Amino acid sequence: MMKTLFLQPPSFDGFDGGAGSRYQARREIKSFWYPTWLAQPAALVPGSRLIDAPPSRMGMEPILADVKNRDLVIIHTSTPSFQNDVKVAEQIKLTNPAVKIGFVGAKVAVQPTESLAASTAVDFVARNEFDFTIKEIAEGRDWAEVDGISYRDASGEIKHNKDRAILEDMDQLPFVTDVYKRDLKIEDYFIGYLKHPYISIYTGRGCKSRCTFCLWPQTVGGHRYRVRSPEHVAAEIKQAMKDFPQVKEFFFDDDTFTDNLPRAEEIAKELGKLGVTWSCNAKANVPRKTLEVLKANGLRLLLVGYESGNQQILHNIKKGMLVTTAEQFTKDCHELGIKIHGTFILGLPGETKETIEETIEFATRINPHTIQVSLAAPYPGTALYKQALENGWLDAKNAELIDDSGIQIAPLSYEHLTHQEIFDNVEVFYKRFYFRRSKIGSIVWEMLGSRQMLVRRLREGVEFFQFLRERHKIAA
Repeated sequence: MMKTLFLQPPSFDGFDGGAGSRYQARREIKSFWYPTWLAQPAALVPGSRLIDAPPSRMGMEPILADVKNRDLVIIHTSTPSFQNDVKVAEQIKLTNPAVKIGFVGAKVAVQPTESLAASTAVDFVARNEFDFTIKEIAEGRDWAEVDGISYRDASGEIKHNKDRAILEDMDQLPFVTDVYKRDLKIEDYFIGYLKHPYISIYTGRGCKSRCTFCLWPQTVGGHRYRVRSPEHVAAEIKQAMKDFPQVKEFFFDDDTFTDNLPRAEEIAKELGKLGVTWSCNAKANVPRKTLEVLKANGLRLLLVGYESGNQQILHNIKKGMLVTTAEQFTKDCHELGIKIHGTFILGLPGETKETIEETIEFATRINPHTIQVSLAAPYPGTALYKQALENGWLDAKNAELIDDSGIQIAPLSYEHLTHQEIFDNVEVFYKRFYFRRSKIGSIVWEMLGSRQMLVRRLREGVEFFQFLRERHKIAA
């Protein structure tokens, strides 16, 4: 077995490279998701190590010391971080010219030739689902016989092997929490709307929805929800409870955990027996009866992608959601005591000044507990990216989707709505939502009820206003 390092490279301060299907960028409030997509193959390779540099604030010096004794380095990359990750690979090659370096992630899955052409330091890229691809490479197999990779052969020619068959039996995957315990400090991972410390895992891959902007279902995971058995999920949670007694919440990071309602209820009942607090991603159409079952068995919060309050925009992005359904769902959650972190996107196709106002009004009316406002990001491999190129909404200087400090930019613009107008309305949205008397009152009440929450909210407030100042510099 090759001595293997799995690496989330150093990047901008606060850059959340492990954000999965969410956007890789710096956040308004410093947040870090677990590097689950790296931890999963790491769990398959005995003797490997996972380094997640951004949350641990690790620079290149200890990484370069580590790679001197490695045979294989696997780097997770993304469109926003790719240029930086290539530089990291080149530094590693200078330190250990014999080491083999492979890139994984949605970026290289859809642009394998371009990714390999960017630097000779990148020896191969793993396309699509890459867990067992990396395991086979680490076992020392001939690259010509490994499905799912593109690589540079001895003559320098780029070769593309056939695609790897999609994984059907998800219970074949070992627990990622074993790698968390071995290599990560869980206190480094912080999400503003989750209890701290938290742990996130996937219970399945793929998403039935066809949202034109969503990255991983269109590039790696697919649109069929392939799942672990409820028993397998419960077994990992039970073990994690022993390994991490300090954890206050478990989060299921499946693109849409509620895609399979009977299974969601079954898992919930298993979690209820364990007495854990948990949260998950959900679509805003979960029936009240299911919500009641989930709540009764430990569900605390749902992360819900509302995206827009304008029905035509939801049609444009193929969200498959009615605004009225989302409103009823939210009302049910409020009545049942289920908190919601609602996510919204500005700058989607069809956006106007009027639809932005409609979405802000919608958000304040349904009043989720907390919100995140992002800018439409056309990642390569998505339908939105193709649409943006065809219609001239995206220009080359905005293709990396972030600015030089790692803050998300507004890459799309329209004849009737400029980059700057879309960018500026993120701040307007946040202020209109949070600077309401009722919302301020609820936040203060929450802070008064818990010293930990008091400290968290004060810190988040400082980070939020610092972030706004940095956005003002970009705007200037």
